[in-house]
Formats: sequence, structure tokens, C-alpha cells
Amino acid sequence: MSPETSSTSEAVQFTLLREYSLDTSMYSLEGEELEFVQMQAGITEEEELKKHIIEVQSEAYAIYPYPCIRGFRFLHCKLPKLPGYDRLLRIGRERPGAILLDIGCCFGTDTRRAAADGFPVKQIVASDLHPEYWDLGHKLFRTTNETFPAKFVPGDVFDPAHIAAAPPLYSPPVDPVPDLAALTSLNPLRGHVAAIHVSSFFHLFNEEKQSHIARVLGGLLSPVPGSLILGSHAADIKMGISAFQFGPEGSKTYHLFCHSPESWTELWDGQVFKKGTVQVETRLVERTGSGYAKLRYMQWCVTRL
Repeated sequence: MSPETSSTSEAVQFTLLREYSLDTSMYSLEGEELEFVQMQAGITEEEELKKHIIEVQSEAYAIYPYPCIRGFRFLHCKLPKLPGYDRLLRIGRERPGAILLDIGCCFGTDTRRAAADGFPVKQIVASDLHPEYWDLGHKLFRTTNETFPAKFVPGDVFDPAHIAAAPPLYSPPVDPVPDLAALTSLNPLRGHVAAIHVSSFFHLFNEEKQSHIARVLGGLLSPVPGSLILGSHAADIKMGISAFQFGPEGSKTYHLFCHSPESWTELWDGQVFKKGTVQVETRLVERTGSGYAKLRYMQWCVTRL
């Protein structure tokens, strides 16, 4: 997660904190997702778990008041719902040394889901602008760096010292696979990452910055056929600026740049990667939540051929 600029971030943060205080009535956790959080946190009693989650949520909202934190969306795994997730797990099982990168990981809920489903935890790298969220993930799930040894690398996706823009590789990288435990940036991963997950992230930025993110992630992806990038974010039927209602009875309107399935496909197949070298899968789904009256999300997967 990352706001566009520090000045914009501060203004939006003030507005959100002033107008949208935390509301525990938005809490909802049931079924498989409840069982997953209970298992990961080691708290089975539901009221005790809810109290624990609300405590962590309050700390997180003070760092930056993202709507997904206010709406408890951080509890709901996005990764298993995405096209390509079964292939991601197969890569973890069958490709020796395969690396999974989770960008904009927040508390690392999806990071933990991938590990729980079998991706080798020591081969997972997670990254977020706010390292405090990763620390709160340990608090939420009652773990430590030792008991959950995925590697966390804080940084800004627009900082070339963290991820420098580089074209995708079409042959094996010359540099060896880095020691993940020693990583201080994502640059040594260029061409070595077998799978990249990035959800609820692209829609935070304008068209130019979304293109930049796609290109830097494309440069990290392994050239091995089957390597993939998958995620989900706000989208629309047509590419352009879309208005979304937020707050009680849609009292506020926010504008986001949204790709369409067609423009998203064109971005990856022909702009980021050479035309015909990747397969792009997309699907639009509608949901409500986090205060939105209605929101279209695109679930997608880009796979190297």
C-alpha cells in the first residue's frame, strides 16, 4: 500500500480520520475465513478473537486510514479466489527454489494463506511501504519472525533503490538467486521470482503509475514458462476515471483510475511483455463492502508462455 504523494497522503488521511471513524458493526468473519484466522491466531473463541482483531485494527488505522482496514477487509484472503492460484501452489511444490513475492502485503494475511496451503514459507518474500503493518500482522496472528519466517522487505514501489525499472528477461538471469534472508531491496530478485501477488494496490494510483508498477513487476518475474503475476483491484467495464460512492448511504464520492479487462490485457500483453509472450486472464466481479455502495473488482492472472 502506498499513497501517491506525501502531501496528498496527509490531506486524505486527515479527511478519512475526521469523517470515518472506526465502526465495529462492519466486522464480519465467518465460515472458512473465520476458521483460517482462528487457526492462524490460535484463538478459537469468537468473541475473544473479535476483541483481539479490533485492537489490532485500531492500531493499524492510526498508521494510515485505508478503507480496507476500516472495513476489516484485511481479514479476507484474496489470493485463493484468483485465477492461477492452483498453479501458484503447484509451482511451490514442483519448482525447486521457487520464490513467491507478495506486494502491498499489509498484515500478510494472503502471505500466510499461501504458506498454509503449502508454498514453502522460507521462499516467500513480502513487501509493503509500512513495516508497521507487518509487525501488526505478527501481533494479529501471534507469530514472530522465527515462527513465521517469510522474509519482509519494506520499501516504496516507486523508489528505484527498492525496485528499479527494468525490462522483462527472456532468458535466464545472469546473476545468481540471492540469499532471501539477506535482502534489503527487491532489486536482486530481477528475473528470479516465480509468482507475484498484488491485490488492492493498483487502484491507489493514476494510469501512469499503474503502468510503472506493472513494468517493475514484469522485470522481477522469472522467464520460466508458467511464472505468473496475479491479483485483484478496482476496475470497470471501460477504462478511465470511475466514481465510487463511499460512506453512509454513499455520502461521499471518490474518483479512481480504472482499467477495463481489455485495457489491462493490452497493458501486459504488448506493453510490459512482448506481444504473444504472456497469457492474460481477467474477470470482473461486483461486491459491496468497506463502505462502498457498489464496486467492481477485477481478478486477474498474467502467465508467461
